[in-house]
Amino acid sequence: MRTLRIGSRGSPLALWQANHVAAWLRARGAGSEIIRIRTTGDQFQHSNFDAMGLKGVFIKELEDALLTGHTDLAVHSMKDVPTAVPPGLVFPAIPPREDVRDCVISRDGLTLEKLPAGARVGTSSLRRQAQIRRARPDLVPVDIRGNVDTRIRKLDHGEFEAIILARAGIERLGLTSRIAETLDPSVMLSAVGQGALGVEARAGDPELLELLSALDDPDTRAAVTAERALLAELEGGCQVPLGAWGRIESTRAASANRQLLLDACVCSSDGKDLIRDTLRGPAEDPEALGRQLAHRLLDAGADRILRHLGRTVGGR
Repeated sequence: MRTLRIGSRGSPLALWQANHVAAWLRARGAGSEIIRIRTTGDQFQHSNFDAMGLKGVFIKELEDALLTGHTDLAVHSMKDVPTAVPPGLVFPAIPPREDVRDCVISRDGLTLEKLPAGARVGTSSLRRQAQIRRARPDLVPVDIRGNVDTRIRKLDHGEFEAIILARAGIERLGLTSRIAETLDPSVMLSAVGQGALGVEARAGDPELLELLSALDDPDTRAAVTAERALLAELEGGCQVPLGAWGRIESTRAASANRQLLLDACVCSSDGKDLIRDTLRGPAEDPEALGRQLAHRLLDAGADRILRHLGRTVGGR
């Protein structure tokens, strides 16, 4: 097989992820090289894309490189991938998921509960900001931009008392010693696709698709597919305070009997209004499960929150 060109952002975390896939390919006799591509999100690191409602700012240029033939595959964090995938591109592999939870990194090693009133907590995610305000209304969520190293440096320089990051990324970078607390999903429900990688390629490259399919984890794919279906049904994106976590209840069950558990919430920006629900269903139809839970959330009042945020959902 030809030397495969892997498109990746240039951040340490993105390169770790690309090298992880490259090592997997190498173990199977496939050579590769990593092509660094600067995305819109990298070029404008001081912009709050969540608040602006922009989607795909960290992957668009990677997908453009695939479509033009400049690269053969791209490695993404699935939480960065919009629900609409460009025609001609597919995800042949979603590898086994790592920790889905968020974590607290603080200057003094304090947990979210122990932070003093008025403490500045760095995160640009509206989902995290809303859930912080719900758990600790006396804290002050503050926008923070940049890659993981940049955010930790800003913390250490005194711009914040704590920051919230995805634990999976901290683990990949070998920085777990900095973690003060891993947040339970009952306090901080994770983003759609958090902790999962996605390998994207052209639909018209059957040899590569067959190779990459061996990297796919069916349980992770089912969970992420359900989460993304829920997100698509709510017509939300990063700009909506939405959390979701899907998981297979038991991998020991026969494939035909696997059950998928999906937990999701929609939260008002101030954290005062939270609609949360859990639904269980066959893992063989994760999209249906995601759509069903989305409608249950809407019926329970999530449509009111989304209307307040300026979104119209399902003609409501």
